[in-house]
Amino acid sequence: MGEIAFIVWRESVEALLVVGILYAWLRTEPAGRRGLPWLWAGVGCGLLLAGALALALLGLAAWLPGDGPEWFQVVMALAACALVVQMVVWMRRHGRGLKRELQTGAAQQVDSGHWWGLLVLVMVAVAREGSETVVFLYGSVLSSQQHGGTGAAVLAGLGGFVAALATFWLLQLGGKVITWRRFFQLTEILLLLLAGGLLVGASDRLIALGVLPTLIDPVWDTSAWLDTGAGLGKLLADFAGYRATPALSQLLIWLAYWAVVAWLLRRASQAPAPRPLAGGGHVAG
Repeated sequence: MGEIAFIVWRESVEALLVVGILYAWLRTEPAGRRGLPWLWAGVGCGLLLAGALALALLGLAAWLPGDGPEWFQVVMALAACALVVQMVVWMRRHGRGLKRELQTGAAQQVDSGHWWGLLVLVMVAVAREGSETVVFLYGSVLSSQQHGGTGAAVLAGLGGFVAALATFWLLQLGGKVITWRRFFQLTEILLLLLAGGLLVGASDRLIALGVLPTLIDPVWDTSAWLDTGAGLGKLLADFAGYRATPALSQLLIWLAYWAVVAWLLRRASQAPAPRPLAGGGHVAG
């Protein structure tokens, strides 16, 4: 259940960051105070959209016949992996200018008196984080039905959200404990490890479906030293895609994944930095 709590924790902190930036800006602007009800309405609409996506995915998986559910889980795992990488790369490129971008968008809506525009801005931001969470958790919740049930998954999610509230409070202290920059640096590593685990999990299903050849199976057997059934081995299997008896095709896919990730992060780091605010710093400073 650790990956469920982690995903909810990380995505909730990012959503709280977006809402917190807009809330603080609206509170300091005389004309912006009238937009606070629209801000909270946008949060509610974003959560409803994410919930609707969750129900749609569960319903679609139950409706598919034959091997359809297996293929659907493969597609969702691959989509979740791609979303994780995209999110990390996007934050690496735009994280420092996130505050400015959000405040600029909100200012345009306030100046024009289009409060519906502010609602849509917040709704899209919250729905984005919520939908990413839904996609990330889909495969984990299905596997949790065999290890503790859906109730345990829900408890893990609630625990992750409570931890997110505590983390956001600590981060708001102004870097006395941990800075936003350090937070994103640490969690992006864990997210990329988790994405690699999702990719390996998808390859497991593709091999079982007879679509992906094993080439050599296994390449090695480390189950005597680090088994995936419990303890550290299970933790590494859940979070990083460790396999005690991997097929060669899985190993090649995993290596290709990290090569692509390293290339994307290098490109994002070399991109021109966003201009800072005239009177303030950066989000991840």
